[in-house]
Amino acid sequence: MLGMCRGRRKFVAASLALIFIPALTWLYLSSANFTVKPLPLSPLDPQSSVLIGAAAEHQALELRLRDVEEHNHALRRDISLPPRVPTHSSHHSNGRQGNHLHTHSTEEGTGDSEAKKGVASGNSSDCVPQPVVNKCETIHLAIVCAGYNASRDVVTLVKSVLFHRRNPLHFHFITDSIARKILADLFHTWMVPAVHVNFYDADELKSEVSWIPNKHYSGIYGLMKLVLTKTLPSDLQKVIVLDTDITFATDIAELWVVFHKFKGQQVLGLVENQSDWYLGNLWKNHRPWPALGRGFNTGVILLLLDRLRKLKWEQMWRLTAERELMSMLSTSLADQDIFNAVIKQNPFLVHQLPCFWNVQLSDHTRSEKCYKDVSDLKVIHWNSPKKLRVKNKHVEFFRNLYLTFLEYDGNLLRRELFGCPSETDHNSENLQKTLSELDEDDPCYEFRRERFTVHRTHVYFLHFEYEPTLDNTDVTLVAQLSMDRLQMLEAICKHWEGPISLALYLSDAEAQQFLRYAQGSEVLMSRSNVGYHIVYKEGQFYPVNLLRNVAMGQVNTPYMFLSDIDFLPMYGLYEYLRKSVVQLDMANTKKALVVPAFETLRYRLSFPKSKAELLSQLDMGTLFTFRYHVWTKGHAPTDFAKWRTATTPYRVQWEADFEPYVMVRRESPEYDRRFVGFGWNKVAHIMELDAQEYEFVVLPNAYMIHMPHAPSFDITKFRSNKQYRACLKTLKEEFQQNMSRRYGFAALKYMTVDNNS
Repeated sequence: MLGMCRGRRKFVAASLALIFIPALTWLYLSSANFTVKPLPLSPLDPQSSVLIGAAAEHQALELRLRDVEEHNHALRRDISLPPRVPTHSSHHSNGRQGNHLHTHSTEEGTGDSEAKKGVASGNSSDCVPQPVVNKCETIHLAIVCAGYNASRDVVTLVKSVLFHRRNPLHFHFITDSIARKILADLFHTWMVPAVHVNFYDADELKSEVSWIPNKHYSGIYGLMKLVLTKTLPSDLQKVIVLDTDITFATDIAELWVVFHKFKGQQVLGLVENQSDWYLGNLWKNHRPWPALGRGFNTGVILLLLDRLRKLKWEQMWRLTAERELMSMLSTSLADQDIFNAVIKQNPFLVHQLPCFWNVQLSDHTRSEKCYKDVSDLKVIHWNSPKKLRVKNKHVEFFRNLYLTFLEYDGNLLRRELFGCPSETDHNSENLQKTLSELDEDDPCYEFRRERFTVHRTHVYFLHFEYEPTLDNTDVTLVAQLSMDRLQMLEAICKHWEGPISLALYLSDAEAQQFLRYAQGSEVLMSRSNVGYHIVYKEGQFYPVNLLRNVAMGQVNTPYMFLSDIDFLPMYGLYEYLRKSVVQLDMANTKKALVVPAFETLRYRLSFPKSKAELLSQLDMGTLFTFRYHVWTKGHAPTDFAKWRTATTPYRVQWEADFEPYVMVRRESPEYDRRFVGFGWNKVAHIMELDAQEYEFVVLPNAYMIHMPHAPSFDITKFRSNKQYRACLKTLKEEFQQNMSRRYGFAALKYMTVDNNS
């Protein structure tokens, strides 16, 4: 027996060393970052430490995060197999049982008095099992998320959870249709191993809580935590419920293990409210809902769903709410008021969590009394309407931790869990199979691989509103861009009043720069019909056709104008195209309406307000037909000589290397993803339109002008790299062969024409 205990002690010690070394590293580094005595920047300037800005702190935090991540990877490499120990069954949160190795994630510093007694007592046995989270046990999280802004905010919460986690995760999102679309696309393209996501329709739940008057800014969605026992799967036993404005600074498994500490009829795990709200002394005549003492904050909740159902939670909270609303008339803090009223009547329901599981940075906060050092904190809750502008003596540290996760490269979170095999993901499996079939010795391997790269995508990054027109003639301008073309957005919005769908190729940090840029622009903020879709950077090529496909995929109008971000459409082109839809019977014919393209070499151009002005500038040499000097073939079939005098639309024939800018129906084919960077990306698309028997019709009174800019990185690579050009030629030939197979005899002309890009 003694030998067995010693063996177990050795295993526990080894396991704790493996798991807590990174955690202790994090705590040590965190505490090192925040010291009482500031370090001077220079021996000549002892006060210079006050000049340490947010940027330096942010960089230090990011370096710490990467250090911890590298340390974790090193530990995983060093230990290939866990020590063998006897296994025993443990209940999973979904009610099933399984045999797994017990490892890390015992709760640290919970403040539990009984736990402290056990440690202090010399009578306690080393063999007494301590609360643990099964190594491969799935942790369930429930989050209510509605709208564009909340969908963006919840990503930072998810990043902070994913960064620290060592367990499989299952997210349960209660969403409106907007958030569901955004988050479904995001997780589908994120492809994080051992992460499952389910969605529940919040609109179907509104009737359950709509009878409750609520003054909180969260609106009706702030009440939906009350119906989780009814909403979530009936076999789900327990869940961690989180607000979207939460940031984790530790492994969420440490919180999951607290469920083991629930006793008796305890079914709710909550942190005490850290403001005086429920004490009713914040201002004169302040009358809060009833609460037990200071009350509890519902930004972080541990719910024992199975026990709540047995206690008839639905009936319990409804009766309490009905009774209190007779005198209170409405809730001020949404679900939190009702939870607290129930707890006031039934104190035995709550297991009080240590305050570091929900450090509330709200107005009138007392959170600074919750901790001695910021490195002790585990969960930060930005529960003030002011969010990051809230007052707190450590707010800079908290803000920089939040900003670090905000800008953290989400692609780094796609790592596999150590020792926990993921369930079969057929999409990932098929992708891996496809990639394995590629020849890594092929000089064009990187080009071929890019075609199958899954880029994390966040559609509708900003608020979007669109009201469909009744005449079914509406047109969306489609374009793509990277950070270096951001300055074109305001100009395009001034030239095109209709809906716009833009795909932006950005890193996580650049996405936040774009957000600040957009929110600081009166022009962009005055437009709600512009959809901004972030495609996150990955790989060495600019995935131009993927970006176009993403933007096309979010078009809500019957027609789309396929443009590029460095072109300004003529004033009034939006209305002109809508009229052309009717005039040319676009609804019943397959047409691609060509908008003639011109260019200027002048950064300051008096933009022509009519065709007559444009022709005058063309004659003066201020304007040229697009790429006239370097790539005439691209737009020659437009027949600019005929356009000068044309008064009615005219049809042109497809020719080799034709790449006009066109308006087509929304159902037109996508761009071919094999073409990345510079070269043949539009040519291939126009060829496919021709193969599908689209007619190319030039509009006589339409035009667009290319504005000058520095050459892109991709065109520089094309011009300077012989292998790049050779691979493009190979891909072009393969595309032509594919066209011949798909479209038969009619596509033979694509094999015989002289296509020299």
